[in-house]
Amino acid sequence: MFIIIGIMLTGMLLGYLSRSKRLHAIQKCITILVWSLLFLLGIDVGGNQTIINGIHTIGIDALIITLAAILGSVIMAGVLWYYIDKKKGVKL
Repeated sequence: MFIIIGIMLTGMLLGYLSRSKRLHAIQKCITILVWSLLFLLGIDVGGNQTIINGIHTIGIDALIITLAAILGSVIMAGVLWYYIDKKKGVKL
């Protein structure tokens, strides 16, 4: 756990120190790495028989969590915009 946190903090420090440089190639590299990680995660999930057998239950739970997260985000964004507009003096 400490190794992961140390690696993340090292990356943050390097990003902070190199923020004045243009590093366009890093965005492409990060995108490819994230896609690769998602692909490997899919292979791991697909190979796990317990997950495959319970996919219908997991799918319903995931749908409920997703819908609740979207609803909560929309409600809180509305509240935030209401207070921002109220602070600026805009009438709704």
